[in-house]
Amino acid sequence: MADNDELQHHDDLDSHVREVQHLLARHKLVEDLVHRQEMPKHELVESLVHKQHIHELTHKLDSLHSADVAHILEALPVDERLFVWDLVKAERDGEILLEVSDAVRESLIESMDPDSLRAAAEQLDADELADLAPDLPQAVMEAVYQGLDQEEREQLRAAMSYPDDSVGALMDFEMVTVREDVTLEVVLRYLRRFEELPDHTDQLFVVDRDEHLRGVLPLDRLLINDPETVVGSIMLTDTLTLEPADEAETAAQAFERYDLVSAPVVDYHRKLVGRVTVATVVDFIREETENELLSQAGLKEGEDIFAPVWDSVKNRWAWLAVNLVTAFFASRVIGAFEGSIEKLVALAALMPIVAGIGGNSGNQTITMIVRGIAMGQVQDDALTRLIKKEMGVALVNGIVWGGLLGVLSWVLYGSGKLGAVMTAAMTLNLLLAALVGVLAPMIRNRLGQDPAVGSSVIITAVTDSGGFFIFLGLATIFLM
Repeated sequence: MADNDELQHHDDLDSHVREVQHLLARHKLVEDLVHRQEMPKHELVESLVHKQHIHELTHKLDSLHSADVAHILEALPVDERLFVWDLVKAERDGEILLEVSDAVRESLIESMDPDSLRAAAEQLDADELADLAPDLPQAVMEAVYQGLDQEEREQLRAAMSYPDDSVGALMDFEMVTVREDVTLEVVLRYLRRFEELPDHTDQLFVVDRDEHLRGVLPLDRLLINDPETVVGSIMLTDTLTLEPADEAETAAQAFERYDLVSAPVVDYHRKLVGRVTVATVVDFIREETENELLSQAGLKEGEDIFAPVWDSVKNRWAWLAVNLVTAFFASRVIGAFEGSIEKLVALAALMPIVAGIGGNSGNQTITMIVRGIAMGQVQDDALTRLIKKEMGVALVNGIVWGGLLGVLSWVLYGSGKLGAVMTAAMTLNLLLAALVGVLAPMIRNRLGQDPAVGSSVIITAVTDSGGFFIFLGLATIFLM
């Protein structure tokens, strides 16, 4: 059922994008036609047509959630994106800027004047403003900061003081607290004073007079117990708490493991400083997943698919340069065995298979290791066990699949020795791929770097050069 809902939502998003693109295309087509035609009161007709299409687009955008508008903006080329962005109501600018990817946000901010940016930022809570602050011009940020009250300034400073991958960067400050010595009736009267509760409020936080966390009061307990019951008698004291310095990945794992909706964040004195909600955790997981996929290909996070050519070139050329060097090295390996290839042309046809299978196997190993590190399942002391396990898998795969390729080579080229060389080369290259597939992400993680960055480039370089060298070297020794 959940999968059907997700598919339906994806279809709805696609239909929204297509509808906006259709309205934009019709707007451009009709305005071009009207502009070319000579008619009485031409400027009036052109103005009315323009206003009609603008009204349709604005009405469509107003009916969509901010996240859906952000998705549409990301799916449009830059000129159409900026045209649509100008039609969005100013009071929604802040919410949408938070929803779009970093690269698209940059292009939108560049198109806005300082007053509009300040107005957008002033709509946001302190924790949301902290997310947007790095992308705002310093003058705008200073003006917004001066407009905050003392409590909001302290919250903003606190939110911006934590690393991006920490719980402190995920937490928000909007929450409901109660005392343990009051009755549920008092709590209910207190809640009725709110126009609306903070999003994802599934529990109230019970604190003392110094804001130290005493426990939590789930809403279901509040509703089903006698109104005269005292909070302290039914609150939960054995509840999961987070600290601002905790890793965000740790919080994400806790939310997944215990099916949490919200969790309190306390400092080392157990004073309540904020909370983390499932919505923030889901956003974090999505961003981490996207960044990991890009990192594996050697790309920086958040490239705008419609970015100018030069911006995309700068994003991609670092690892392409590395790949160029490794490819040149692989070509030199082949060049060293030109004589062997000339004597036995079959080598040229078979050696890409050895390298390709090795690269694929290595990428599988790297993917498993990076996932294990991200899930907190892989510690530094597991290195030896992981190498043994992956080498064992590679050995079995090498004997089975290398043996199959060896038999096929024997049948195709009528040489049993060539088949044996093929089997041996395949097995050795898979063992090399397994070793590098474990070591590369583990070493990068131990050095405090992203284990996924450039992993596919690294494994391709090693298995290409290594595969060519192993296969051609064995062929030179045993077949020449």
